Order: sequence, then C-alpha cells, then structure tokens
Amino acid sequence: MGREVLACENLCVGHGGRAIMSDVSFSLEHGRILAVVGPSGCGKSTLMRALSGLDEPVSGRSTLLGQDLAVATAGEREDTLRRLGFLFQGSALFSSLTLRENVELPIREFLSPPRRELRQLAEYKLALVGLSDAMDKLPSEISGGMAKRAALARALALDPEVLFLDEPGAGLDPVTASRMDELILRVREAFGTTIVMVSHEVPSILRTADYCVYLDTDTGRMGAYGPPRDLLTSDAHPRARAFFSQTHRT
Repeated sequence: MGREVLACENLCVGHGGRAIMSDVSFSLEHGRILAVVGPSGCGKSTLMRALSGLDEPVSGRSTLLGQDLAVATAGEREDTLRRLGFLFQGSALFSSLTLRENVELPIREFLSPPRRELRQLAEYKLALVGLSDAMDKLPSEISGGMAKRAALARALALDPEVLFLDEPGAGLDPVTASRMDELILRVREAFGTTIVMVSHEVPSILRTADYCVYLDTDTGRMGAYGPPRDLLTSDAHPRARAFFSQTHRT
C-alpha cells in the first residue's frame, strides 16, 4: 500500500460557520489523482479549500501530509503549505508580469536562488507545460488555454508534493481541455505528484482521475467515493451515476 497523503473524517465545510456539505470521509494515497465532483453550488471549491488548509472546516477532521492544519502551529502550517501547489479558477496570473516573472515569483520568495538560477528554474517549468515560446508575453497577450498552462507552471514552481487544481478545464475548448488532461497526467507520472482537482467536466474526470468524491446537493452530504468509471455504472450510488451519465460523452 502507498503512503497516505490526505485523509478526512466526518468533515463538514461551509462559510462563516454555516455548513454547505457534511459527512465527508475518505483517504487518498501518494501519487493518486482525486476529482471532487457534483452539481453546481454543492461546495466543491469550498471542500478543496478546507482540504488544502486555505480555510478551516466547520467541524470534523482532516490531515494533509500527516498534519491537521486546523490545529497546527504557525510553523507547522507554513511548512506544510510550502509543500503544496495551487491552480485557481481564472488562472490568477499577475497581469503586469510576464509569464516567466509569474513563475519566478514563488521561487524567489521561498528559495531566493541566484538570478541566473531563478531564470533557469522558471524557464524549465514553462517549458514543461509547452510555453517556451511565450515566456516574455504578458497574460493579456495569450489565450485562455495558455494562461491555464502558465498557471500550472507557477503551481509547479516549488516542486509540490500535492497539487490542488480548481476547474483546470473550465472555459477550454475540447481539444485544449484534452491537452490539459494529458499535461496533468504527465505531471503525475514525471514527479509522482498527488493531485486533487475540482471539476464538472466528466470526460476529463474519466480520463485523469483515479478516485472521485461525489457531493450530493439533495442531502448536503458526501454521496459516493470511488473510481469514476465505477460510479458511472454503480447501482449503489444512483445520484452519482445519474450525474456521470447525464454529462458523459463517449
């Protein structure tokens, strides 16, 4: 069995103490890809923020890389967050910086390497996502798909052990979305990265995810957990099956 990277037990998440989704319990091993899925408004991004330590849960317990961030000291929390990478919705690139400068930013902040090494590290990450020819462009000068890849390069800047992706395929055409899926799989294979992604794109989920957490808006609870193709055909989880079946494209 692999090393457990992420686990939660009876986790309840929400905003301002108000619960959105409860009874979330599962564990994830090193090097696996987990998709958090469910209808719009079910709390997918809220759950991911709680799992990653960006927000505190309403109740319950979760551990990430062996650390419960809700009760961790400031030093323990900083050390754990340093081992994570994030790709946010909308890419969240700094508009006044070039793509290379966007990737250099976290490297400079946490590692402070010599200028030449900093540039080489940033260029390597951008080359990894196929943006060698766009390093000196501003975010406004590139397409949405390129912006997603640049944001992924920045998320990979510090060689994270766990990568959190919020809707990596949102707004992309099918061909570009498929290339993003291939890139996610390549990152996992090349670096052994554990990946947690929020997505409503069923074709992408079926291509990339090892496991899925399905959030059920009707009950306000986690409705299912398992391999996505199992949930697609499962009689034991009819709501999850319906979600996958309604949006699945062969």
